[in-house]
Amino acid sequence: MYFRMITSSLIRRRSRMIVALLAVAIGATILSGLVTIYYDIPRQMGQEFRSYGANLILVPSGDDTVLGYDVAERVKTFIAKDDAVGIAPYRYGTIKVNEQPLMAAGTDINEVKRTSPYWFITGQWPEADKEALIGQEVADLIRLSPGSRFTATGTDGGGNSFSRDFVVSGIVQTGGTEEAFIFMSLSDYGDMMGNSGGIDVVECSISASQTALDDIVSQISENIENVTPRLVKRVTESEGSVLSKLQALVYLVTVVVLLLTMICVATTMMAVVTERRKEIGLKKALGAANKSIVMEFLGEGLLLGAFGGLLGVALGFMFAQTVSMNVFSRPISFQSFLIPATLIISVAITGLACLIPVRNATDVDPAIVLRGE
Repeated sequence: MYFRMITSSLIRRRSRMIVALLAVAIGATILSGLVTIYYDIPRQMGQEFRSYGANLILVPSGDDTVLGYDVAERVKTFIAKDDAVGIAPYRYGTIKVNEQPLMAAGTDINEVKRTSPYWFITGQWPEADKEALIGQEVADLIRLSPGSRFTATGTDGGGNSFSRDFVVSGIVQTGGTEEAFIFMSLSDYGDMMGNSGGIDVVECSISASQTALDDIVSQISENIENVTPRLVKRVTESEGSVLSKLQALVYLVTVVVLLLTMICVATTMMAVVTERRKEIGLKKALGAANKSIVMEFLGEGLLLGAFGGLLGVALGFMFAQTVSMNVFSRPISFQSFLIPATLIISVAITGLACLIPVRNATDVDPAIVLRGE
């Protein structure tokens, strides 16, 4: 009977209640949408920042001049599987092409694709043995283009001369020092230089917060000897700064929207109470207690909050998905906890907004109202 009473009351005043419902739904939409974005921002922004290159560098420490060949695999044990974007080891050495001394870099090409997605490649990445990726400066110096062949000569670590033929798979442009290198697979580099020595540096691209990165650095320092991990501060600090500002903006907008929603609902319910003064006076004259009147108005408000919250959950995810696709060009993940959270907050906000109108309803004097005053 109670449910029928409040639903019929809402239907009779549907024009006003639709306004209140829309206010709650809009508030719930912004709330659920921004919270979804808030929880997905670190993942989305982390992926965006990973396009700027590695954020952790591993170099030899102490008297060691190289790292062990197994250091990349050992480092992976301290990084969550979903957080490791790429880990690329590098070996460096000097070779000659057409009697020109040049720097060669042996690396894991597949990992470089992940750690350095900002490289602009004319041609394609090396896919087979004896294919090399050369920098733009090298290409200009020795007149090479994708598909050209060249011979690398030099002396390996044991003092033996070598001569290896390579095919240029592509030319790399970065605007940085990479344009002065010739990149090849570690196996091709080892065939020329030999497998003595070790890795010169390891570049790691990790999608994690500043706190998680600091923890990874500590674990590497404590558990792997002769390795010095260094965070790329300009990348990690920029990422942390942008994330904190975006999250603060989400908080601010959410609070403002919820306050506006509360004001709109309170104004609508105040108008409803004023419109129903005679009805309230008649009920009180017939013996209705203030408690029953309060429960009736609160029931109407809370029912509006529940419906608006449900509508807001669906619209909020659509809103978050649209923002994510337009800003990050990636789909967003749905947070299941938003369903109960949005409902609870919507109902709570609506309940608070009804407090002042409900208090005014209980102050109605039946004698005065029924006399038409």
